[in-house]
Amino acid sequence: MKQVKVASIKTNFIYNTAYQIMAIVVPLITTPYLSRVLGAEYIGIFSYAFSVVYYFGLFAMLGVNNYGNRSIAAIRDDEDARSKTFWSIYFFQIVTSLMMFVLYVMYIAILCDDKTIGWIMIPYIISCGLDINWFFFGIEQFKLTTIRNIFIKIFSIVGIFIFVKKPTDVYLYALIYVLSQFLSQVILWVSVGKYVRKCKIHFSDITQHIKPNIILFIPLLAISLYKIMDKIMLGAIVSKVEVGYYESSERVIQVPVALINSLGTVMLPRISNLIANNERKQSEKYLRKSISFAMFLSFSMGFGIMAVAKEFVPVFYGQGFEKCVLIFQVLLPSCFFLAFANVIRTQYLIPNKMDKEFTVSIITGAMVNFTINLILIPKFASIGAGVGTLCAEASVCLMQCTFVRKKVNLRQYLIDICPFFIAGLVMYFSLQNIVLKNNGLVAIAIKIFLGIVIYGIVLAMYVLIQKKWKKSLDKD
Repeated sequence: MKQVKVASIKTNFIYNTAYQIMAIVVPLITTPYLSRVLGAEYIGIFSYAFSVVYYFGLFAMLGVNNYGNRSIAAIRDDEDARSKTFWSIYFFQIVTSLMMFVLYVMYIAILCDDKTIGWIMIPYIISCGLDINWFFFGIEQFKLTTIRNIFIKIFSIVGIFIFVKKPTDVYLYALIYVLSQFLSQVILWVSVGKYVRKCKIHFSDITQHIKPNIILFIPLLAISLYKIMDKIMLGAIVSKVEVGYYESSERVIQVPVALINSLGTVMLPRISNLIANNERKQSEKYLRKSISFAMFLSFSMGFGIMAVAKEFVPVFYGQGFEKCVLIFQVLLPSCFFLAFANVIRTQYLIPNKMDKEFTVSIITGAMVNFTINLILIPKFASIGAGVGTLCAEASVCLMQCTFVRKKVNLRQYLIDICPFFIAGLVMYFSLQNIVLKNNGLVAIAIKIFLGIVIYGIVLAMYVLIQKKWKKSLDKD
């Protein structure tokens, strides 16, 4: 029996974080360029078109990403079971992807306003049919996916700077974007033969995956309602320009989100494997550590970006994007709720097959977001969409905490993260009251440095006070 060599959680996190840092660096490099070359209107055109094709891709994959990851992780060390599970899930994925490909072509022919960009998006649907990231995540081969992704990101950066020179080059930008997605999936197929062998698959092997995939698909669909539907509603109700503002703001906000998601991506297969082997105490230890780490990142980066938004936006985006400052202030607090819920979801709900609870929480968030969007977008445009997203993330977090309150020590977790929240608040208000004569990059650099110092000092003070308090208790 051929077993998979699995790296440590620390190593996997470093690999995945390396990719996430690359994913952060790319928008930091390309967004200032694209905002100046394309402008808010043409960025909005791309964002709207991608939001539509994204939904077809979402239905193509159904719940395969989470379901496949969990299923492969549980039988990771059994080559026969691993191979059979991989091929049966993948054949199911092929069927759904072909269906969505046909429907998307029909959408372009009948409903699409800008058919040029619609046809350009075709490779994205094909890439969904080829997507086997879930398998490599399940066997915890993050080194492979990281190297692949870094290569693709470099390819996309080079392509953007060479070919995108004016607003109408938005079509070239869209082509570069979807081809990068396509190539990233093709590359993974070169290595899949090392971990699975050919085997006979029966129709019943495929159909057994329908129900659990659909169950996990429902929350993914609901998530998309407040991740992607915001942009579609903005484009349909207000204008593509507002979509451009919202899209541009979201790209920066994805910085803390990407690092948080990196932790969840690494931990989900590991926790699933531990639970499958009845090692629950170890999984609980990981859960507590992960929550502390996730909140440390979210409070530091979230409050930090909010504090430098006024200086950051004009330098980063250029003229005409001033509205992004307010969007930042509204959207960034959602990172705090998202971080906590992400750990609960990836390290407790999904590994423990609490799919019903996961689904209910996400549907609740989607309903909250959709309702607030309908009310606020017509009057407040992108700001209203930001409020909807914030309320959605808060409601999801609250619901998921409600479902696990009797099974995990939420009170202890909240006590653990209090120092990070206080340090973040102190840093934010301190930086808000610091007025610098310098403008531009110098001011941003100074404030970032001061923010790190303030955040660190507050946490250090907390550690010292806690040590003294414990010593006094021991003496008594």
